[in-house]
Amino acid sequence: MGGTTSTRRVTFEADENENITVVKGIRLSENVIDRMKESSPSGSKSQRYSGAYGASVSDEELKRRVAEELALEQAKKESEDQKRLKQAKELDRERAAANEQLTRAILRERICSEEERAKAKHLSSEFYRVTTEQYQKAAEEVEAKFKRYESHPVCADLQAKILQCYRENTHQTLKCSALATQYMHCVNHAKQSMLEKGG
Repeated sequence: MGGTTSTRRVTFEADENENITVVKGIRLSENVIDRMKESSPSGSKSQRYSGAYGASVSDEELKRRVAEELALEQAKKESEDQKRLKQAKELDRERAAANEQLTRAILRERICSEEERAKAKHLSSEFYRVTTEQYQKAAEEVEAKFKRYESHPVCADLQAKILQCYRENTHQTLKCSALATQYMHCVNHAKQSMLEKGG
């Protein structure tokens, strides 16, 4: 067991307070932990401890190994932290890119929707205009086919004179016979002229 150093690797486990409690599966006593914490006197008086496989390890070597293991653990932790930070940044970039794509898609959809709304409004007004024109045209055609004829009373002045005469001469109606004869000639003449125009 003399002064040769072992080439075997020794692993350490730390508790929640970063205190080393287990070396290669062997639980360290409080006494050993206290001695590891104390700084050793000069190198010539360094104490030697026997490892799990009987290899002799000095205080300084043990401290150095513990420090190396802690440094490796710290480096590993920092590496994992950097990896997590890198992943978080990547996720943030992806999230930002997805948000940007979503925003663009929403804007495209709004523009498309507004264009469709404008197109529908234009088609609606065009349909209204065409329908109104067709209605006007149909109304004019119907009016032309079934035109109302205005009728004016024939011989209206003689009719009014006869009525006045009958009112004034209620008991002597024969006094109005000359007017009645004139009225009858006027009506017959109007009938004759309408027949000639129509036929």
